[in-house]
Amino acid sequence: MGDRGDIVAAVFGYPLAVARTDGASNKILWVSKAPTPPGDLVIEAKLDGSEVAASRRVPGGPGPSIIDLPQPGCWRLTLTWTDHADTMDLVYG
Repeated sequence: MGDRGDIVAAVFGYPLAVARTDGASNKILWVSKAPTPPGDLVIEAKLDGSEVAASRRVPGGPGPSIIDLPQPGCWRLTLTWTDHADTMDLVYG
């Protein structure tokens, strides 16, 4: 759940991993607390303790996605969509 409680990441590809050997994907269903008009979900991710960063976009806003990040570790995500913003941490192995 986001720090503000405005969004939830339902992880279906558990555990999230940089290199998947099981044929699964890093599937995440993003669920917004409030209904929102159409607009992309923008994800700005930063690897904890480093300067490594990545940007991802979920077309159409919160919903199903596959989010791959470049390195294992704890990632701090800043999520913005329509008139909303929230943050959360996700761990990739």
